[in-house]
Amino acid sequence: MSRIATDRRRDAAAPVPTAGAADGVPTALQPGAPTAGGAAAAPDQVAAPVRPAGPTPHGLSVVPVKHWGRWIVSVVVAFLIVQFLWSLAANPKWQWDVFAEYFFAPSVLESLVLTLQLTAISGVIGFALGAVLAIFRLSKSPLLNAAAWWYIWFFRSVPLVVQILVWYNLGYLYPTLGLGTPFTTDFWLVEFPTTTLLSAFAAATIGLSLHQAAYSAEIIRAGILSVDQGQLEAAAALALPRRIRFFRITLPQAARAIVPNAFNEIIGLVKGTSVVFIVALPELFYTVQVIYNRNQRVIPMLLVAVVWYAVITTVLSIAQYYVERRFARGAVRELPPTPIQRARRWAAEQWRRLGDQAPDAASPPSPTSDAPTASTAAATTAVSATTAADRTGGAA
Repeated sequence: MSRIATDRRRDAAAPVPTAGAADGVPTALQPGAPTAGGAAAAPDQVAAPVRPAGPTPHGLSVVPVKHWGRWIVSVVVAFLIVQFLWSLAANPKWQWDVFAEYFFAPSVLESLVLTLQLTAISGVIGFALGAVLAIFRLSKSPLLNAAAWWYIWFFRSVPLVVQILVWYNLGYLYPTLGLGTPFTTDFWLVEFPTTTLLSAFAAATIGLSLHQAAYSAEIIRAGILSVDQGQLEAAAALALPRRIRFFRITLPQAARAIVPNAFNEIIGLVKGTSVVFIVALPELFYTVQVIYNRNQRVIPMLLVAVVWYAVITTVLSIAQYYVERRFARGAVRELPPTPIQRARRWAAEQWRRLGDQAPDAASPPSPTSDAPTASTAAATTAVSATTAADRTGGAA
């Protein structure tokens, strides 16, 4: 009977094989397993299973997926890019010497400044008026809501060229404008001729601004509506004033949805200034047209305009990236890296790779599944020692 009791205690003290042990991988300590002192191991003291390096126990190797379709499309796209770049360099009809001659010409630079002025003035007025219209659209007043809706509907329906031409020829409808008695033409306060007041620059600015305001209003309204309703209810529950609720809670969160679309509109406005050539305003595209009508160098002069528009768009795109990154704070856990940070990270990675030492030929071979590593041996020794101690305690 004593021998049977001893064998039962020995079986009870033997370690229970785990999933790792069944696969031939020793495990240091399992949760709840008794330690050398007899106490159960805490969950935070349990060591992770130690697996030997090398192939899997079944002798299979992990093979990455080969994306053949992606590689084929990439090769085709790379070929087309190289072919296009080669044609730019090999085809003499591009006339790059003419392009270089007129790219920094004084007339072109003056027209570029005028284009930027039209964009800046029209953008500021358009988005300021668009913000007012967006508030009207969200207002509970039926009059303000309807007035804003009709404004947006009208200016989005009429082409931009038509709007500029109407403002430029407003003198045909109203020869004089002024202030005086309402519903009459008695301008006893101030009166001036319309053709003198509305020059080509003024007509272009008014047309671009009013046209831009209609689109900006919908962008701003959509951004405000994108704010979670719970934020507004929480702010109202705290009895915050309406002004603080709008400028400190609603607007910063709405800006994340407004900024990308707003920059798209500004970039479109830069190129939209090219339609003011209809009123003979010497902006960039109009100046390029005048030059190639004189020298008959159409393609190189159009390239001058295209490259300048691309430069402006690139600058605005970079500004858009940093503005979006600014407003992303609080919405994401980690801000996206800037191009400078990416370049530094790539340079550090390349420098680290250059500093890596090649493995010494005299060093012992790397461990495989047939030769257990030092950590594996240590884990096995620890489990054996724990088992032996438990057996000794049971016998006692």
